[in-house]
Amino acid sequence: MLFNSWAFIVFFPVVVLGYFSLPLKFRNIFLLAASCYFYMVFNPVYVLILFYTIAVDYIAGLKIEKNHNNLRVKKYWLWASLVANIGALAFFKYADFILESLNGIFYLTHTEHSFSLLNILLPIGLSFHTFQAISYTVEVYRGKQQAERNLIDYSLYVMFFPQLVAGPIERPQRLLHQFKEKHVFKYENFSIGAKWILWGLFKKIVVADNLAIIVDAVYASPQQYNGLALICATILFAFQIYGDFSGYSDIAKGTAKILGFDLMINFNLPYFSKNVSEFWRKWHISLSTWFKDYVYIPLGGNQTKGFKNTLLTFALSGLWHGANITFLIWGLLNGLMVYADKYIFKRTYNFHSWLKIGLTFIGIDFCWIVFRASNIGDAWYIITHLFADWSVNSILAIGVDRHIWAIAISMLMFMIGVEWMSRHKSLIETWHNSKRIYKVMFLNLLLLFMLFFGVFEHRTFIYFQF
Repeated sequence: MLFNSWAFIVFFPVVVLGYFSLPLKFRNIFLLAASCYFYMVFNPVYVLILFYTIAVDYIAGLKIEKNHNNLRVKKYWLWASLVANIGALAFFKYADFILESLNGIFYLTHTEHSFSLLNILLPIGLSFHTFQAISYTVEVYRGKQQAERNLIDYSLYVMFFPQLVAGPIERPQRLLHQFKEKHVFKYENFSIGAKWILWGLFKKIVVADNLAIIVDAVYASPQQYNGLALICATILFAFQIYGDFSGYSDIAKGTAKILGFDLMINFNLPYFSKNVSEFWRKWHISLSTWFKDYVYIPLGGNQTKGFKNTLLTFALSGLWHGANITFLIWGLLNGLMVYADKYIFKRTYNFHSWLKIGLTFIGIDFCWIVFRASNIGDAWYIITHLFADWSVNSILAIGVDRHIWAIAISMLMFMIGVEWMSRHKSLIETWHNSKRIYKVMFLNLLLLFMLFFGVFEHRTFIYFQF
């Protein structure tokens, strides 16, 4: 079910009313049933994959804790969990990629053999709840989290509908205990949650989806465009993916808050970063910290083989996004920039803050070309034709109506302005510190912008494909 759908507008109030009306002992059962329904709207059969990994991880957690003094048995159950989760992810997400790569090798070596592709439909949100499940068994193995004995509570940890399909990827220490607490309906939670939802919807249906009209037109057939058109589409994509994904995270945080749950902040004004390392501390924070804690640091961090560990971590991060060589290259490019930023340029430049922000954005946006392009050929064409034609005619050739341009750019400027004004505090804190008249004006503006400029085509969220 999409957050930006009429179905969710009906679904969520029913969940809120049902959750707070039921006795405490039935609430988590109701919430789990609602989460199952939320997920099954996309594809009912794939909920069985969730049930399978939940069962394996639930048992593994108990066995790991029970055998805390027996390292061999602990490792056995940890590996059972990892194989179940990563195995499911690898099969559904990477099977065709591996087969296609093998076919390519056979072709290059003139081997008369090839594999038929499986053409498997990727279960929505598989990468997200797989990583969340892995963090549970790893933390139990490390002794930092007690094994969960209530199967309903553990199932909710994996399937909690606000963050089930696109995060944030929570840790058991942050989320599991919240399912054991008594939540009462509070106007304060409703007020804060509603503001998060409203701001997230604005970023999604007004900013991101209007920008998508321009970006999609260019990136669908980049060979038809040159220079300024490619540059504009690439810059706008940086803000499209931000508005789309951070908008989802805001809505997730808001829906959870109304129910009494706190989810982590997943984005912290990343495009105001002054270097690439800072950007990755502020962009998709739940994933960045996951790779740091479960891949980069176990590999040795920057203490041993810092360059290799950085590149490997970002390469895996790239592949996490999809089974495509473009994502791998995107990850490696970001890894190279992070390493260069930490160990080469750290003490060599002393620019003005705005220049640092601008240079960081240019570097990140260059990498987005490879991320967004359908294939390496398209990415290479775009990169090599960025400066081919800087005439206004190249933009007019995109063929998007001028009013779409006006809406997209003006709403983008509004979003950037609001976030710039709240750069020292969270948006909610800025809201509470504002005068009443400004609050009313801001809410009315958001509602009017969504009513008149929103794209109500139920466009899916970009990160649903991952």
